[in-house]
Amino acid sequence: QAFSPFPPPSRDGAAAPRSTRPRRSPPLPLPVVSSSRRRSADAPLPGSGESNAVQFTLEHDLGDGKGFVSAGTFSARLKTFAHGTQTLTKLRFTRNDFTEDDKAAFKKVLQEDGFYTIRLPSNVLDTTKKHHVVSSIRARCIPRDSLDEHIVIHMDGVNILAVNYGSVDGCQYPRPMKLPSKWTFSSYTILKTAEQAPRTPSFADQLIEADNGLGEVMKPPEKSFWAKYWMYIIPLGLIVMNAVTAAANIPEEAAGQGQPGAQRAPAAVAGRRR
Repeated sequence: QAFSPFPPPSRDGAAAPRSTRPRRSPPLPLPVVSSSRRRSADAPLPGSGESNAVQFTLEHDLGDGKGFVSAGTFSARLKTFAHGTQTLTKLRFTRNDFTEDDKAAFKKVLQEDGFYTIRLPSNVLDTTKKHHVVSSIRARCIPRDSLDEHIVIHMDGVNILAVNYGSVDGCQYPRPMKLPSKWTFSSYTILKTAEQAPRTPSFADQLIEADNGLGEVMKPPEKSFWAKYWMYIIPLGLIVMNAVTAAANIPEEAAGQGQPGAQRAPAAVAGRRR
């Protein structure tokens, strides 16, 4: 049966009128509207993601007269909160390899059992680099199969409060002279905020270990004989002084008691003569 675009005729022979009702167009997709009703207090500020990458340099001193030079780079993400505070996250560390001059200088420090010193900027956003946080360790504590180092950074916002630098397995004593089999660093880094810093007596022990090389306990200074036994020496000295004074007064008292008897003897003799 052929298709005809015209409507079929009516029974009386007249063409049926066309429908003038407009056709429905397909529904259009609704626009996607992003909602920003609530923003958490810890959400980053708008635009802070444009420059939230931070880098700061770790420097070391090998005692070769060059002073502090670059030894590695820390990279992190700077997170800014709605209330204005800032903190670092996702810390990563890239160590520079030792050059031949660095190896020679480090071998000399090992032979002398000297200190290996590192430093970090006190503020990671400060480009002037005028203020630093310094930490040292005996160089003989670092070599194992490789150069093992343990770096703990204590921070308050973007300020570095302290840095503990040492060996991962501690530092044994006496410290043997040993060269690493591989002149590459195995770095283990930890980032701690001010809220995470411990407030226990063990923290004081950690500070002592950090000052004298991580894992090496600093012995207290030896006390002198007087400092140990002064509370016994002073009372004993007073007793001896009292005894000597009492012994010195005995002859005087005896002499004083003998003189009246000698005066009374002539009177008794005179009475007999009468």
